[in-house]
Amino acid sequence: MTTWITICDTCKHEDWDAATGAQIDGEKLADLIEAANDGSVQTRRHSCLMGCDRACNVTIQAEGKLCYSLGNFDATPAAAQAIIDYAKLHQESTAGQVPYRSWPQEIKGHFVSRHPPLPVSK
Repeated sequence: MTTWITICDTCKHEDWDAATGAQIDGEKLADLIEAANDGSVQTRRHSCLMGCDRACNVTIQAEGKLCYSLGNFDATPAAAQAIIDYAKLHQESTAGQVPYRSWPQEIKGHFVSRHPPLPVSK
């Protein structure tokens, strides 16, 4: 199953200032994730994942697997690579569970919620 990283491209940290014309934090993180992705997982952008108190937000999802919401990232190359590395581990797993000992360090402390897989339609 293909694992998807959905990146909120409208996330802004509290200190973001529109007057500076700076790129939005979510856009920066999305650019970094897309640039670092080797194509082994899929990425997509979505406007607002409704985690504004925890900007920057992503979800890790795959059909038939546990899905995760993560947030409170800084838009850094290290964060982007950790998100990709975790998504690859998620993709390799059977049910979407990745042993804690395997998590990239930069992912720890960023999990917001876990969602069960959707039921199979009958």
